[in-house]
Amino acid sequence: MWLIGDSRVSDQHNDLGEKVSKLEHDNHRLILYYKGDISALVLFAQQENGSICFPQPLPKLSSTFEENPVLEGNVRLHPAQLLNQVNQLLQLDDDLLRLETDFCEPVDTPNGIVQVHLARFILLDPPHTLMQQRQCKMQTLPALRKSPPAELELLRRVYQKVM
Repeated sequence: MWLIGDSRVSDQHNDLGEKVSKLEHDNHRLILYYKGDISALVLFAQQENGSICFPQPLPKLSSTFEENPVLEGNVRLHPAQLLNQVNQLLQLDDDLLRLETDFCEPVDTPNGIVQVHLARFILLDPPHTLMQQRQCKMQTLPALRKSPPAELELLRRVYQKVM
């Protein structure tokens, strides 16, 4: 069952310095990527702080699970709500990103389990200029090799899925 709607919302500043609505349960992140249909070029959006997770980085000491754990509870945030939040944060048109609904990776953090979702840019050309205007970069996988271990493992799993 998905939780749709955000009746409990508070205002908070994020890493990009913009005021955004934040769900009371801060246990979801989104990885944004671009894949060229002809060239198969894969690029990942990276925030100015170096994280590939939006709207904010994973906490330090986060780690991925080898196998997906059974998550307690029946109600989960629908990733479309997270996508809407990131679109608002980055001031993107609603049709630039598409959720990859078959990707949801749990990450163990000091604050509890965080669900990491995936969204693909639906553009013919890589969105370098678009993301630079938002203090972000589009990076290849080798350029992200200095990312935290949990993010590196997430990148590996995303790359394996999209290729």
